Order: sequence, then C-alpha cells, then structure tokens
Amino acid sequence: MTVKHFTPEGMLQPTPYHHVAVGTGTTHVHVSGQIARQADGTPVAPGDLAGQVAQALRNTALGLAGAGASFADVVRLTFYVTRWSPEKIGDFMAGVEAVAEEIGLRLPMPPASLIGVDHLFEPDVLVEVEATALLD
Repeated sequence: MTVKHFTPEGMLQPTPYHHVAVGTGTTHVHVSGQIARQADGTPVAPGDLAGQVAQALRNTALGLAGAGASFADVVRLTFYVTRWSPEKIGDFMAGVEAVAEEIGLRLPMPPASLIGVDHLFEPDVLVEVEATALLD
C-alpha cells in the first residue's frame, strides 16, 4: 500500500497535519472511535487532555495493527474533543507529540480534522480518535 501525504503550495501553513493524502490500495481499514481506556475498561489519564490523546492514539495503533496496518497506511484521522477551545491546542499537540514516535505516527500527521463536541458517551472521556487506512 502506498500513501503519499502532502500540502500543495497555496494551502494554509504551518499545520500539524498534511492537507492531502493520496492512497492506492484495495482494502479499506476503518478504526472506530478510540478513547483513553485500557482493554479492561480502566480509564487512562482522567481529566488530562494530553494523556487521553496519547492513549487514544495508542489504542488506534492497536486497531490498525490488528488489521495488518500502521499509521503509515492512514489516509485520514478524525479527533473529537469535548468542550474544545483554541487554548487547548497546546495540550492536544503535547499528547500527539508524546506518543508519535512510539506508535509510528509521522509528523506532520495525515490529513486530520479536530471536531469540538459538547460531550462524548461518558463524562470523563475528553477525546476520541478515528482512523481510515488503505492496504494493498
């Protein structure tokens, strides 16, 4: 599978993600919204946005690996963050940067959207991550 990430000239810079991904492959991998929970359901990093982003990305990496994929195959990430405000970007990016090397997430990230929401399915969940990948 080949994924090429890039940002064409004339698009907003700098951003922590590429604006475009072109993937070639025949198998689509969709990882559902991952949160900061261990496999047994134990919450990770309660009240800590950076810690929850890092754990949600770790869980996303596990989902990708289970399908034979990695972040190198990801064409799109979607982040849902509760009670989002621009002042939270430092904590959000700290979580991404803290785990990027560990999980093989190259920076800048693949095309990504960060969507602010009032709440997720449980009150202590601050972030959820979804990924789409392509495999040959």
